[in-house]
Formats: sequence, structure tokens, C-alpha cells
Amino acid sequence: MMTRYQLDSSVERFGDILLGGSPLRLFRTTAAGTRTVDAIERGDEIATSQLVDRLLDAGAIHPVAVEATRFTVADVTVVTPTLGPPVHPTPGALLVDDGSPDPVTGAAIRLSERSGPAAARNAGLAAVTTPLVAFVDADVVASPGWLDPLLAHFDDDRVGLVAPRVRSTPGATRLANYESRHSPLDLGPTPAPVVAGGRVSYVPAAAIVCRADAVRAVGGFDESLRFGEDVDLVWRLAATGWRCRYEPTSVVRHDPRRDWAAWFRQRAAYGSSAAPLSQRHPGALAPLRASAWSVAAWALASARHPLAGAAVAAATSGALVAKLPDVPGSTAFRLAASGTVRAGGQIAQAVRRAWWPLLGIAALRSGTARRALLASAIAARSPIRLADDVAYSIGVWRGMAAEGSVAPITPDLRGWPGRSGARRLARYRATA
Repeated sequence: MMTRYQLDSSVERFGDILLGGSPLRLFRTTAAGTRTVDAIERGDEIATSQLVDRLLDAGAIHPVAVEATRFTVADVTVVTPTLGPPVHPTPGALLVDDGSPDPVTGAAIRLSERSGPAAARNAGLAAVTTPLVAFVDADVVASPGWLDPLLAHFDDDRVGLVAPRVRSTPGATRLANYESRHSPLDLGPTPAPVVAGGRVSYVPAAAIVCRADAVRAVGGFDESLRFGEDVDLVWRLAATGWRCRYEPTSVVRHDPRRDWAAWFRQRAAYGSSAAPLSQRHPGALAPLRASAWSVAAWALASARHPLAGAAVAAATSGALVAKLPDVPGSTAFRLAASGTVRAGGQIAQAVRRAWWPLLGIAALRSGTARRALLASAIAARSPIRLADDVAYSIGVWRGMAAEGSVAPITPDLRGWPGRSGARRLARYRATA
């Protein structure tokens, strides 16, 4: 199969060395592999190869969405779960009434009692006879042509799921304005593989297209999950070898909540999924993935030892230069230093979304904890963003209490840069 690809914005090339993807990986190419990467940069159509597969799965390259050759819109059944009449009915969709008090007119399937979106989607899936199924929520506007960029991905036999970009419906209210910039359903303008720990680690089932048989093979949506059932499905598909892709050239619109109270409850509900998901996918929801050295540098700074923190950061960056001799020293140092800077933002977010109850207790006696809380709050940049993260954290702690698990607040400090990160980069060296 001949396909056109584009390099990810993270990619840097140094002769036969290619550095990029999410997480960051290093590839050494043979002469033939270098010619393949040259062809990708030129925008040529190229055949699948081991190198192409590895670059694709690493997020270093992305297929360019063109006209599909294997499937058309006629090969897709749209399934819409709904509780009450759909706000934005998708033409031709198979409506599944999730036990509404008053039966929904036009619903093809009606559940006897309210069972949640996972059960409603599974009921719709059971009635699908087409090779592809699109799950589109009742409050989503899917404009004509939204399927076209997504169908092209299914020319690849290994692709099991593709998701469009889900943007918030514009509005004049402050809530609508905030959602247009910070909706957790909007995963940005850059294409990516969907993989836990990657730049795009999940996609919402507000709108997704799947191979029907692939979803059936993994057991469909987990009906025991009231929230996070879409994240769980994606990760189970990926675990069984299916590629899951995020394709932002296709855009649908999702209505934000109507008031701040409903918005706060929504965010808390999202957080409540962290514990059950962590039980099913250990390590996938760590609130922080960073080098222990980067964390140490920020901890020293928070403890009023900024020079010591800067020294740790500089030493870590310098150490990585020696561990990556294939990469120019200035580039290795810059990447390591920028990783330490990014870790600061990640730590601040982890404080707001996971750790603030613990730091709040510690702050009764610790100036370091008080400074960490204050810095995290300032890093939120707005009271609304701070409330957003706090609402999510409330759900996280409720979920942990229900599941008896602390996994959602347990950090992963094995990340790059550092010794373990250098070994991780080395493991992903590839030839072709």
C-alpha cells in the first residue's frame, strides 16, 4: 500500500539520526531508511516498511488524510446513544434510547432501564451490519464530510479506531469561551497515535469511528464504567495490536454544559474515572511522568535552594549529552533542559489535579508545601482553570475512596531525561 506521510513537528534529523515522537525516541536509519525519510519530507507516496511502521507507531510520522480507497460513507453505521430526544440528531443515525422516561421517537432500540452510554453503545453495536461503526453522542454536531478524512485511515488494515477533533460549540458566555480554549474533549490541532503516555493518550467517544469487528473482539464498551468507558476501549484496542489514530482535520462540535454547576459536576465525574481505569490499566494514568532528577531540581527550588536546583538541572542535562553521542551536544542539552522546564508545569498540574489535599495537610507545618501550593495555583493562570483542576481532583479522590486505590496519585519518575530515559531512547533505535 502506497501512502503519503508527514513528519511530526517534534522531529529533528541529524544525517542518519532521527529524533522525535511522543514519548521522544531516537532512530538510526540505514542508507535505504534515510532515503525513505527523505521521501516522507518531500511528500512522496511510499510503501509500508518496518521503519515506516515504527515511525508511525512512535508518533514521529503521520499519514496524510486523502481520499479513502476501501471504505465509503455507506460502509459506516452511526450509533447515537440518547437519554431523551437528541439535541443534535445525526441524519441516518441508529438511535438507542437509554431507558428515557418518555420513549424517544424514532429510536431503533430502547433499553428497559437507564444503563449508561456504554450499554447503549453496545446495544447499537449489536445491530450494526456494516464493517465500520461511528459512535456519535446526542449533543454533537457532525457536519457533512466529517467522515471523509477518517475513512482514509482504514485503508491501513491495522487501524481499529480513528477520532476527529471535538471542538466546543462557540457561544457568548464566559463558560462557552473557556470551553473553546480548554475543553478536555478538544485534543488540539496536531495528528497523533492514541496511546497511553503519548501526546494524545485518549480520545472521547463523543465521536469516534471503529472497525465493528475490532470493538466486538475486545468485548465492546465496559458497561460497569459510568465514565471513562471510551478511554478504556481505546486502550484495550491498542493492547491487542490495533492502531488508534487522532485525525484533527475532521472536526465536530460538542455543546458545553449550560451552567457552572453542571460544568463542575462534569469535571468531577471525569476525575472519578481515574481510579477504576488505573485498576484496569496499571500505570496508564500517573499524574506525573518525569525524570526523578527534574523533580529533584524543582523540589530544591521550592525548598528555597534555587542554585542547588539549577545545578541538578544543569548536571542532568550535561549527563545526557554524553549518553546520546549520536545527537549534537547542543541539541541534547537543549532537549534535556526543556524537559526539566516542562516538568515544572507538569508538577504544578499534578499538584492541582491530584496532590493538593496531601500538600494542604503538609502546609500546616511546612513552608515548602505552602510554596508548592501557591506556585501551582499561580501556574493555573486563571481562577477558572484552577477550579477546573480542583473539580477533577475531587472526582479523583472520590474514585480512589470507592476503589481503595492510590494509583491515580502515584507518579511515574522513570521518565526521560536521565539514565533510564537514555536507555529508553536506545531501545527505540531502528534500522531499515
